[in-house]
Amino acid sequence: MSSFKEIIKGNTPVLVDFHATWCGPCQTMAPIIDEIKQHYGDKLRVLKIDVDKNQQASAKYKVRGVPTFLLFKSGEIHWRSAGMQSRNNLMKQIDQLI
Repeated sequence: MSSFKEIIKGNTPVLVDFHATWCGPCQTMAPIIDEIKQHYGDKLRVLKIDVDKNQQASAKYKVRGVPTFLLFKSGEIHWRSAGMQSRNNLMKQIDQLI
């Protein structure tokens, strides 16, 4: 399995979902993230990171609340947002990188 650093450095956009199992909005977002993953197929990678199990990654990217979404391409953050997002807004951000 590829490491996080290797995955985000690729040319394929990567949507990172920082979430927590106890987070209600995160649970609401889960099916939307799954739909987006299916919609884009190989054009997008989706990584779900549990902030409680991966505190080091959460600290590195200064995740203060969940859900927090980061969109990477070629190792750079192109978009970041905390809180619930509409499916359309997420797709708009992803479409700009594909």
